[in-house]
Parts: sequence; structure tokens; C-alpha cells
Amino acid sequence: MVTRKTTKKYKTSDICNRFDISRATLFRWESEGMLAGVERDWRGWRVYNESNLKEIEKIMKGKIAG
Repeated sequence: MVTRKTTKKYKTSDICNRFDISRATLFRWESEGMLAGVERDWRGWRVYNESNLKEIEKIMKGKIAG
């Protein structure tokens, strides 16, 4: 039996609600290279993973500190 490690995936709305940021901000961070490795689903919609969440947390901490 083959077991696949499944990672939790998050939609854009999940991320925006969790961090209280707008879609425009999230997409800008991606286009500016601050947020890398964002996957796309079969429709071309962004799908975020745990690694992306950690990156967003670092960005948010930097914004508060800076």
C-alpha cells in the first residue's frame, strides 16, 4: 500500500481571513517575490500550504516591527 503525505491546503480567502489582509496585499507580496512557491490548482487558483503560512507570518512580523 502506498501512502501519500497530504499537506493542508488553504484558499486565498482562508489566508486573508486568518491574517486580516486583503487579496491585493497577498497578491502583491507574491508578485514582489516576498512570498514564493505558491501553487495553483487545476483552475489556476492560488493554493497555499503550511510553508506559505510561515512566510506570511514572517512578513507580518516584519511589517509590525518595521
